[in-house]
Amino acid sequence: MKMRYLAVVAAGCLVLAGTARADAPAAPDTAGTDTPPEAQISDAAHAERLIASQVGLVTFTSPGFHPGTVRHIVMFRFLPVITDAQRAEVVRRFMALRQISRRSDGSPVVASIETGAQMSGEGQDEGLQQAFIVTFNSEGDRNYYVGRPVVTDPAYFDPAHEAFKKFAAPFIISTLVFDYAVPSTHPQRKVPVQTGRLRVPQQQG
Repeated sequence: MKMRYLAVVAAGCLVLAGTARADAPAAPDTAGTDTPPEAQISDAAHAERLIASQVGLVTFTSPGFHPGTVRHIVMFRFLPVITDAQRAEVVRRFMALRQISRRSDGSPVVASIETGAQMSGEGQDEGLQQAFIVTFNSEGDRNYYVGRPVVTDPAYFDPAHEAFKKFAAPFIISTLVFDYAVPSTHPQRKVPVQTGRLRVPQQQG
């Protein structure tokens, strides 16, 4: 029960990267390290790491780990100097993950991806400009796709998504990520209860 509770907490992770000036010195690249500094990962990531250590990476990233629909929402704020062509290429490569994100046996990881540019006039967008909704058929598929910072062993995360993150990083100054599990829509079957005598209508004719 405790393990499942942690999974629910982690599934609702919210990560908002800091904003940096385009001309600011680049931060040290930690993408190639197996264990990023603890200060750089969220409490939700710590909770997910704990679950991964308890069940093992094979189980944690397997298609059958906590089956059910999972939404993975990603929002980007691009560098002010990004060109329309560069932005379009970031979007194109993200959308291509639907086809190229595969496990070692060739099975797909992503169920679907949709995207759109920010168009709200409420003034609550925090400067975010492009959103993606990635759908998975299990938490295990989500875990395999996301990889770092929770799963740091390359044998257990998606190389296509990792390559996309490295490509897109120079064009993005902030990212928001929010995951949640979609409740099952299958109602429990109700057994009819007979409260009186069953009356059968007489046939006419």
